[in-house]
Amino acid sequence: MQKTRVVIIGGGPAGLTAALYTARAQLSTIVIVGDKLGGQISTTNDVDNYPGFPDGVTGPDLAAAMKAQAERFGAQFVYDFVTEVDFTKGSPFRVKTPSEEYIADAVIVTIGASPRHLGVPGEDEFTARGVSWCATCDGFFFRGKEIIVVGGGDSALQEAIFLTKFATKVNIIHRRDELRASVALQSRVRSNLKINFVWDTVVEEIKGNGSVNAVTLKNVKTGERTEYPTQGVFIFIGHDPNSQPFKGQLALDDDGYLLIDSLMRTNVEGVFAGGEIADKLWRQAATSVGQGCAAALSAVDWLQENEATLQPLEEAVSG
Repeated sequence: MQKTRVVIIGGGPAGLTAALYTARAQLSTIVIVGDKLGGQISTTNDVDNYPGFPDGVTGPDLAAAMKAQAERFGAQFVYDFVTEVDFTKGSPFRVKTPSEEYIADAVIVTIGASPRHLGVPGEDEFTARGVSWCATCDGFFFRGKEIIVVGGGDSALQEAIFLTKFATKVNIIHRRDELRASVALQSRVRSNLKINFVWDTVVEEIKGNGSVNAVTLKNVKTGERTEYPTQGVFIFIGHDPNSQPFKGQLALDDDGYLLIDSLMRTNVEGVFAGGEIADKLWRQAATSVGQGCAAALSAVDWLQENEATLQPLEEAVSG
């Protein structure tokens, strides 16, 4: 059992930023990363839209630099998974992993959300080599190329419109013969001469040689399969917030995202959140960094306000 002032759950941009701020405030900080430092950004080879890097930076390099900066002020990083939390009795809170139990006066949840995958051959192999879940992050690298977008909701259509800034042609692959997106958005897409629809169709395989060069498509009504040349596959079929450990303890919306107020506070006093676990709209490294900063500052203020009631870190917590 380890006692600390702050436990941060999640090692993406929001969690790494929160760790910098709490550690710099001289609060003992443990970050439970999971198995992948940087979260989704670790799968991005080229981050071209993060401020301060005019020549771009790789996702892993950006995450490593953020970690090193937080470590400089004393933050500790643990590569493990949170399996259970106990927020029911108030602070101090209990956070469990398979190998350890942590007792923390404040908790910051930045565990993020995971994009849904197609689950087809080639998807993992060509991630960051033609397969992407973020048009804003990666669209720039597909200038002059023909690409496909998989999905039929608002996100898929919004991202398809954005991608026409770079691609010569955007083919929207949709498993149905009608869209789920808003009427206004559908009208914008249908009037864009760079966008083409492939209806009643799913992607069965993503192919390439070093990078994506084709997909195998299947018509769900006829069963016909075709090989479709493309240089990029953008997948927008939804996200799943990683909120399972907090169900029944933290307030969630209907989609499973944490509910927070303008100060990044959850419904449990002393528990804060930021990044994609509470943000279903922007999903950018820069916005997650800002939210992680805000959550940490709120946590620091809360700990200062309750300083008189905090137990010494060396004191064992019973019960």
